[in-house]
Amino acid sequence: MEKTIAAISTANGVGGMGVIRISGDNACEVAQSVFHSVAGKNITQMKGYTAAYGMVYDGDEKIDEAVVLVFKAPHSYTGEDVVEISCHGGLYVTKRVLRAVLKNGAVSAEAGEFTKRAFLNGKMGLTEAEAVMDIISARGKQSAKAALSCMEGKLRQRIDRVRDTLVNTAAHLSAWADYPEEDIPQVDSEHLTDTLESCGKELSDLLKSYDTGKMMREGVETVIAGRPNVGKSTLMNLLSGCERSIVTNVPGTTRDIIEETVMLGEIPLNLSDTAGIRMTDDPVEKIGVERARDRIQKAGLVLAVFDSSRPLSDEDRELTELLTDAPALAVINKTDLEQKLDTDYIRSKIKHTVFISALMGDGAKQLEEKVAEIIGTSQLDSSQGILANERQRSSAENAWNFIREAVNAVKFGVTLDAVTVIIEEAINSLLELTGERVTEAVTDQVFAQFCVGK
Repeated sequence: MEKTIAAISTANGVGGMGVIRISGDNACEVAQSVFHSVAGKNITQMKGYTAAYGMVYDGDEKIDEAVVLVFKAPHSYTGEDVVEISCHGGLYVTKRVLRAVLKNGAVSAEAGEFTKRAFLNGKMGLTEAEAVMDIISARGKQSAKAALSCMEGKLRQRIDRVRDTLVNTAAHLSAWADYPEEDIPQVDSEHLTDTLESCGKELSDLLKSYDTGKMMREGVETVIAGRPNVGKSTLMNLLSGCERSIVTNVPGTTRDIIEETVMLGEIPLNLSDTAGIRMTDDPVEKIGVERARDRIQKAGLVLAVFDSSRPLSDEDRELTELLTDAPALAVINKTDLEQKLDTDYIRSKIKHTVFISALMGDGAKQLEEKVAEIIGTSQLDSSQGILANERQRSSAENAWNFIREAVNAVKFGVTLDAVTVIIEEAINSLLELTGERVTEAVTDQVFAQFCVGK
């Protein structure tokens, strides 16, 4: 019998309400030991999805008033008997209630143990379980939508379609090879290749969306670059919604990298405002310029800022050369002033361009749309289910590699027995992705990343 576990499931801080969750065969007995219903209800006799109001006690000491919710197995989050005690929020009260619960037979839940039990009890697959934490940590509408679709099984459905096709294909190959006397349709190499390539394309599409989905969850490493006084710090402050960078007319004011995470529409940007790129004799500023160049080379996105009111300079040209292979957006700033910049040159060097006035706040929407276009979120349908982490990506990539190997084997005339073995390896990789065939070590690693109480 599994131990009955308990933990605080609400955030660790002051709030209107705190929830202590208890799960296991003795959850109702443990809760009854600390809770006295004002109506005389016994928690062990309550039906699922019912509630009771009363007081929580630690021995003879009254702790707080509370509402108890009862969920009976298997119709609960974990698939076990679950009791949730809702008391007043706050560090002291919730910890006192938890302490009383632990003194009366429960043990402290480990990180992610409630969701792990839900997975082990068949309440959800591994991809759905992983989506739980993605929902909790979502930083915008797109990432929340993607996580919700995964929790609802959309990713698993996509994987299952590929797996089922491969299973049927492997079964046909095995039957045709093992029972030649039976009336089994002969294997057509062209049809077999088309089937495998179709499966490979589905996995390829999933893999292509991974990097975009990752940026949506974790943010895009974004560098604001340009020569001094083009408005980099003003743009930083506009996107941050506050005066994060110092804005002056003195070149070289920003000498080091200033960092801030902001939401540009639904896209999280991990912004770095860098020193203006120029030749300088100031040793401190020179270090800042070198750091700026280094950041540009490593960035996931560069917002290259140019001053519309001033002619193109050598520093501007140097910046465009640095961006030859970088994902970049040319931000033509100060459109509220008379234009003197050669924008045709900028457009010939940098594919994406937007015109703004960071000081006046003009062009912010166009900036958002261009960034979405560059990083791919404008084309991403997050509701269809996308790969959420490196574990899933690795399994999908392994399956894709095995499928490509199987396609090549068919084309080179390798025996169908050998092709079947390769297809089965692809199936195993997909079963690992969904958690239907996964080691205990991998399972422990997945749930160790969860917060306690979930």
